[in-house]
Amino acid sequence: MSGHHKFSQLTEDFSEERQAEISQKTVQLKAEMALGELRQALQLSQVELATSLQVKQPAISRLEKRTDMYVSHLRKVIEAMGGELDIIARFPEGEVKIDNFSGMSDCSMGQE
Repeated sequence: MSGHHKFSQLTEDFSEERQAEISQKTVQLKAEMALGELRQALQLSQVELATSLQVKQPAISRLEKRTDMYVSHLRKVIEAMGGELDIIARFPEGEVKIDNFSGMSDCSMGQE
């Protein structure tokens, strides 16, 4: 690190809100990521994610190794990371967002 200041030192005098804003902007999200990579990119530990999901850390480790899971489980994990999950079906004719998976608890759609 030849003579460079650490980024954290440069921003340590900023307000917490400003520091949070900066850390959010420095997150590099790729178009395709495994859950574990996404968690790391968001600078969340398995323990932090486990705490917000009210599970133990080994459950997060197992979850990140899975290649299949319920949409509802995946949605909870993504929301615990601060995101939203959309399910998109792609066809030659175009893309369709599948909305019967979104907001399972929100039953107001379709009711008049």
